[in-house]
Amino acid sequence: MFDQCLYFNTSALARRLEREWAEAFEPFGVTPPQGFMLRAILDRPGMLAHEVSDMLSIARPTATRALDGLEARGYIERRRVEGDGREVAIYPTAQALAIKQRLNDASGEVTARLKAQMGGAAFAETVHKIRAVRSALK
Repeated sequence: MFDQCLYFNTSALARRLEREWAEAFEPFGVTPPQGFMLRAILDRPGMLAHEVSDMLSIARPTATRALDGLEARGYIERRRVEGDGREVAIYPTAQALAIKQRLNDASGEVTARLKAQMGGAAFAETVHKIRAVRSALK
């Protein structure tokens, strides 16, 4: 019935992937969106809040809520940008820096497992096609 339905199939896939990464990030007390956000912040300390939302393709209020959760867990701190009181830069804390490798490894293990299940070429092709669809629908 829904074989040709992009919405149904991508939503079902998203739910499945959500479970995979929820399990991977559970030891760190973060959700998958927070885990990926933290990984981005660890990779690029000092990003502005709007840059975080743009990088992750999420709305600013959604990014703010995720940042609030990361801040409450002691993983990030917000610093006002000099000269513009409206801008906030996001920095990882020492606590976040301490888990950086384990966080990246946990995510990498999920990716490796999916590649093994699908085959490396099929995995890469699928990610490429999904990115192309995202770009085409902007």
